[in-house]
Amino acid sequence: MALYMTQAAYTAQAWATMTKQPQDRSVGLAQLIEQLGGRLITHYYCFGEYDGVTIFEAPDDTTASAIVLAAISAGHVKLVKTTRLLTVQETMEAMRKAGRAVYQAPSSE
Repeated sequence: MALYMTQAAYTAQAWATMTKQPQDRSVGLAQLIEQLGGRLITHYYCFGEYDGVTIFEAPDDTTASAIVLAAISAGHVKLVKTTRLLTVQETMEAMRKAGRAVYQAPSSE
């Protein structure tokens, strides 16, 4: 399965609700991801532009997209960014393929 990293920022209203009633959001995320055929790897909270980082597996990009769309559809997230992650082995294979390819750079002639 492919790996994905989703970074998300909660709305002020979501934070207000969770500070009054703390919740382990990783439980619901794991259930959602599994329901759609994936697996939660880890979920962290952080400082900065994004409030949380979730790493999960999904069988394909369409499923990963469905997971993210379902997760944010309740309206408690104001910003989301998902990145497809490559394993070291996948990257090594990409480097091998690129090493066999030939591409002509632009020239001034």
